[in-house]
Amino acid sequence: MNIFLVFIALYFMATFLILGVAMYPLLKKLYPDSDPFLVFNGFLFYWFIVDLLMRFFFQKLPVMSVKPLLVLPVKRKTVVNFVLGKSALSFFNFLPLFAYVPFSIMLIGNDYPPGQIMVWLFALVVIILIINFLNFIIESVSSEIELPFLPVILIAGGLFGLNYFEIISFNSLISNGLVSISTNPIYLIIPALILCVIYWLNFKALKKKLYIDNSLQGKKKEVKTTNLDWTKKFGDIAPFMQLDIRLILRNKRSKSSVWMLLIGLLYGLFFYPNPIYQDMEWFFVFIGIFVTGIFLINFGQFIPAWDSSYYKLLMSQNIKYERYLKSKYSLMIMSVVVMFILSIPYVYFGWKILIAHFAAAVYNIGVNAYVILWGGSYNRKKINLDQRAAFNFQGTGAVQWLIGIPLMLIPMGIFALFYFILGFEVGIGVILGMGLIGIMFHQKIMRFIKSRYQGSKYNMIEAFAQDT
Repeated sequence: MNIFLVFIALYFMATFLILGVAMYPLLKKLYPDSDPFLVFNGFLFYWFIVDLLMRFFFQKLPVMSVKPLLVLPVKRKTVVNFVLGKSALSFFNFLPLFAYVPFSIMLIGNDYPPGQIMVWLFALVVIILIINFLNFIIESVSSEIELPFLPVILIAGGLFGLNYFEIISFNSLISNGLVSISTNPIYLIIPALILCVIYWLNFKALKKKLYIDNSLQGKKKEVKTTNLDWTKKFGDIAPFMQLDIRLILRNKRSKSSVWMLLIGLLYGLFFYPNPIYQDMEWFFVFIGIFVTGIFLINFGQFIPAWDSSYYKLLMSQNIKYERYLKSKYSLMIMSVVVMFILSIPYVYFGWKILIAHFAAAVYNIGVNAYVILWGGSYNRKKINLDQRAAFNFQGTGAVQWLIGIPLMLIPMGIFALFYFILGFEVGIGVILGMGLIGIMFHQKIMRFIKSRYQGSKYNMIEAFAQDT
């Protein structure tokens, strides 16, 4: 996993480097009548918003390196400064520089004053640090509420909305501010003071919590019960559905499946409003499968690893494997139906999109749900439910990397093939027909999947027991 993350880091570094080098000629071509420097500054508002969101979900304060210092004769303020200083060396702070620095060099190479550009670049570095420490304040506030992602979503969404509806033009404010700083370096005092204030707020909050007792004492939570009587309508699989729902709602790792529903539902907004994708009808099924099957994909790919911590106990009970698998299948199918209903407003962008989503939902029910369950019989990695979800690859094996091919790429390829040869209607009919055939042969397919799980039952028990 570390090697994989290194490759991911190298990929983003190379991408940002290429972006920085190509930015000047690209802006010159797209906006021939405008100054590329001013255009780039206008886009920085969106860059900062995305940066803040990415940091919130993936960057955490390096507190693990602090705990050994708490038992040593080191002043608390020294430890706090060490932690905050170490956060300034985060990969997220260096990554934008791979775009900013090449772009600055391109500007200087095109006769922009070197002194002005260097001041501008230094101002961007200060803003990067401001976002770095602002993220920790938002995280600190978020950790105290039930929906931890809500504050950053409200902040980012609120700023974007104010700018989009032209109530407050943050594009112009940031652009004019950076240009003013670059021409009058004395204005650097303003972002520097903001950075000092945010650093001081972080210092104050962290110092207040930096006691060894806080590290040793576990959090006390009030036990909450959930009324799941409605699941009794599903008969003998109700106990298993209740177990899965409680597992999803009570654990950090599995809760990500719920938050991914929102991402999946809004996924189409990245494509459909863009006129370019309106003509890419062969791509509609891919989007539909992702939108309606986001829970199926995110939750289903770790079946039965979600139950790995008590899988041996579960398998020692006098229960039928068929009921266990049927409960998983039913939960995933319910999510597909709900997501399709919630995605109906996409009809605003065209009837073909709604039809493609319906065909994708039927395909998810009749094909992908079985593929997910079948792939689960090869899972051998235990999952720690208490670990965070973001950038957490614990419990991820080869199955999770390969399962995306039959889930996403194959149906898109089949639809695209018939679409280009025989048209949209025929392609939709093929996808819809494959889903309906799977539904018709539900019992036979489930018996086959059950035999796969029974055949690998003891291998999974042994693997889950050994994997720590």
